[in-house]
Amino acid sequence: MVTASNEYERLYLEFFATLSGGDLEKIRETFHDDAVWQVQVKGILGEGAHRGKKAIVDEFLAPVRGLFKPGDPKVTVTAMASRGALVIGESVSRGTFIDGRPYENLYVFAIEFKDGKVHLLREYMDSLYTARLQGLVK
Repeated sequence: MVTASNEYERLYLEFFATLSGGDLEKIRETFHDDAVWQVQVKGILGEGAHRGKKAIVDEFLAPVRGLFKPGDPKVTVTAMASRGALVIGESVSRGTFIDGRPYENLYVFAIEFKDGKVHLLREYMDSLYTARLQGLVK
């Protein structure tokens, strides 16, 4: 089990606990007003920068979470390191799609915090796995 060694790491772990809970309004509260969620992979659905709470939560996260059974997917942080307000961690996300298919993907998230909120989140994932799930490659 990963434990926080400072306030920013605590915020990082708290963010993923909230995200895994699935309550979009609670998730919205974790973001700074001018937050950016940057999916660093190109060529997949959801790529690019999602700017502001509405774009992040309503236009990006809500549709993604809608692909899964209620309460999924869950993100488990497996390692993290920090320097100041920047925390970088490895994680695994697991869940079940609404059609019953299992989901398990590896991620690295780099999050910069501002005023105790997520300000800039950069998401890296197993892009080949994601592209296959999206039917973009075989």
